[in-house]
Amino acid sequence: MSRSADRLYALLPAVHRARDEQAGGPLRALFSVIGEQVDVVEEDIDRLYDNWFIETCDDWVVPYIADLIGYRPVLEAGLPATTHSVEGRLRNKRLIPRREVADTLGHRRQKGTLSLFEKLAVSVTDWPARAVESCRLLGWTQGLDHLHLDRGRTVDLRDGKALERYGGPFDRLAHTVEVRRTISSRRIGRYNIPSIGVFVWRLKPYSVTKCRPLNIESEGPECFTFSVLGNDTQLYTEPEPALGSSNELALPLPISRRALTERVEKPHPGTGVSDDYYGEGRSFAIYAMDWPAPGAEQPIPSKRIIPADLSGWRYSAPRDHVLIDPVLGRIAFPVRQRPAAGLRVTYRYGFSADMGGGEYERTLSQPAGNVAFYYVDQDAKETNDVFNSIGSAIAAWKAGKQRAAVIEIRDSRDYTERLSVALEAGQSLQIRAANGRRPVIRLLDQITDGPDALAISGKRASRFVIDGLLIMGRNISINGPADPDSGDGDLCDVIIRHSTLVPGWALECNCDPKRPNEPSIEILDSTARLRIEHSIIGSIYVVADEKARDPVDIAISDSIIDATDTELVAIGTLKADMERLAFANLTIVRTTVIGKVGVHAVPLAENTIFMSEVNVARRQIGCVRFCYVTPVSRTPRRYHCQPDISLPQEPARVRPRFNSLRYGKAAYCQLALDCPAEILRGADDESEMGAFHDLFQPQRTANLRARLDEYAPAAFDAGILFVN
Repeated sequence: MSRSADRLYALLPAVHRARDEQAGGPLRALFSVIGEQVDVVEEDIDRLYDNWFIETCDDWVVPYIADLIGYRPVLEAGLPATTHSVEGRLRNKRLIPRREVADTLGHRRQKGTLSLFEKLAVSVTDWPARAVESCRLLGWTQGLDHLHLDRGRTVDLRDGKALERYGGPFDRLAHTVEVRRTISSRRIGRYNIPSIGVFVWRLKPYSVTKCRPLNIESEGPECFTFSVLGNDTQLYTEPEPALGSSNELALPLPISRRALTERVEKPHPGTGVSDDYYGEGRSFAIYAMDWPAPGAEQPIPSKRIIPADLSGWRYSAPRDHVLIDPVLGRIAFPVRQRPAAGLRVTYRYGFSADMGGGEYERTLSQPAGNVAFYYVDQDAKETNDVFNSIGSAIAAWKAGKQRAAVIEIRDSRDYTERLSVALEAGQSLQIRAANGRRPVIRLLDQITDGPDALAISGKRASRFVIDGLLIMGRNISINGPADPDSGDGDLCDVIIRHSTLVPGWALECNCDPKRPNEPSIEILDSTARLRIEHSIIGSIYVVADEKARDPVDIAISDSIIDATDTELVAIGTLKADMERLAFANLTIVRTTVIGKVGVHAVPLAENTIFMSEVNVARRQIGCVRFCYVTPVSRTPRRYHCQPDISLPQEPARVRPRFNSLRYGKAAYCQLALDCPAEILRGADDESEMGAFHDLFQPQRTANLRARLDEYAPAAFDAGILFVN
């Protein structure tokens, strides 16, 4: 039955409807109200029916269905939280995964099989996995009647492919027996008769689509990097799970130089790379307009690409061929045959979570009411609402004088522009990337006698939003009114979400910052409230007159604030010394801060890692809870913080340890496996402290370890081996 507003009224006899129309329609109005309540009841009945099935039920129903089939939650992972908060719902999804509950009965039928362990890893943790029986990798004397020529082979020093895979999930070499168990809590032993290793990948491959590579001018006009930032980037495989875990293309592996040639099933004559990795819709591709011959933009043929070690740029490409280094993410063309019409590259890089600018699914928001939309696309034909540059879209918005506007960038190209935004009273502007896109804004040094920052200013009740962008080259400057006494007011809010403001403005090849002392955000005599969500930001400097204004409000969540060095200022003033504190109130949750923090007050700091000292002027305001705080810090009262409650006499033991603290590395700000448990499970909900709190990796690991114990065959040990 159609749920229109008049569906009940339409059931009345025509004579009554005719008389009702003559009377002005009171009966129709009554049935409309009744119909609304009937819709509510029917929707509730439909929802009740959907809640009978694990695939369609609400999140709060999952634990009840799990209890009906005898699913046992893992106490080590913690108790389920209330569903009233977003964090609580996210945590419950990890404690009692919907997919695992749906597959429980099937898992019980497959108990004891090797393929089940890989399915468990995906169901419980969403991590790709490969299970390996260690007994097949032991050196042993085989019976002449039952030879296994591919099992436990001795090392052949001429077999580079086998040596490259040594110690990994695809290792095929023979090993001697280890007495340590694969489930040991101290030091894991991998090679024993009852051992089964489940290799899991925590890093995910993120795509970059048809972005312009960076020319390394210092090495030559023929040298390029895949990364537009100029840093070396390991290329990753775009996984195809349908191929099965025995195939390397099914897993998010980093691409090696050897794999580009040895993975190909039908080798090209002469040179060339594997079509398994290269080409349209594959792991990476290089597009050119005029190379090697003029024509339409298309991927360079794979037979013209040669894998090479380009560390030090020591090789020159032969004519009509291109050198590719997938480990460093470098490209080299022939010296006398460089592309003249520009290049585009598509590739995958590794990272831990959906944070910063990236081509991943995210929730878009926009101002309420009437909103004017302007679209930016370099390849599109310009119209009244589609432009080829961001500056043109901003100019059109200013000319139209709309109160609320959204400028959406629909490609992942780079935009080299000088931008400034001045908002009138009550205006709202959002510059964002379309879903699944990662545009790059390059702010260059174009003015000799002035700054080149992305300048933002506004009048009373105005708002500015950046969403899904990567900004490099310069910083964002939030400026207060030129005349504070004019009565025009100031910006209300500046929001930065799912964006990257490159720490240090740009990167060297080894991921070192080019300008480590420069901030990403400057707040200059402005009262605007700054809000940062799911972003990677460099230093934040605040310059404000303490006598004339209230403190600036800064709220940061699920982000990384990186001063590029623990001795530099992450949040403070323009002066490098910590004696002068920024006149700002800082609210910070689930964030990793690399650098010093000096602010007026901290109303709340929660589940955050401060890698350097924190100094606060008003210690009687606010609370710091479930954080790591450097011992020399001056903070508000602390609750359950490290290293205060563990071993105050040994603060170095519980200091966080990371796999990398350099932006541009795949393991950037990822806690190391040997990081103290006080940090790995130190948050208020027993997840890890810092920016990747919402991944709930301790809960995932505990759940998977318990399920492996539950489904492992008798006398066998199944342990987790983290590949990254």
